[in-house]
Amino acid sequence: MPLSDHEQRILEEIERRLAEDDPAFVEQVGRTDLYTHLARRIRSASIAFCVGLVMILLFVWSVLVAAAGFLITVVSAVLLYRYVGQLGRDQLRLMQEEGSTLSGLLGRIAARFRRP
Repeated sequence: MPLSDHEQRILEEIERRLAEDDPAFVEQVGRTDLYTHLARRIRSASIAFCVGLVMILLFVWSVLVAAAGFLITVVSAVLLYRYVGQLGRDQLRLMQEEGSTLSGLLGRIAARFRRP
């Protein structure tokens, strides 16, 4: 739903003031998109999953550590599933909005993982 002229002017004024007050924040938000944010969350959940697995393997020394590891592993697996699903839904929505093809989507995904 498009904004009215009055709402658009208010939004532009807010953006201008924010850029004047905190230019570092504006730059950081400009560099970060949904995919960067989700990639960071997926990375964190993956690390937590691995830590949980290591804690489960320490069952020999402590049952409490293993139980905590199991809980961490389950929670991080659920979060991973959720984040990867969100990434997939957003990619599909973007494809539909742009009228893109599957090969275009795969090309964009591959480009994100290539080293510069």
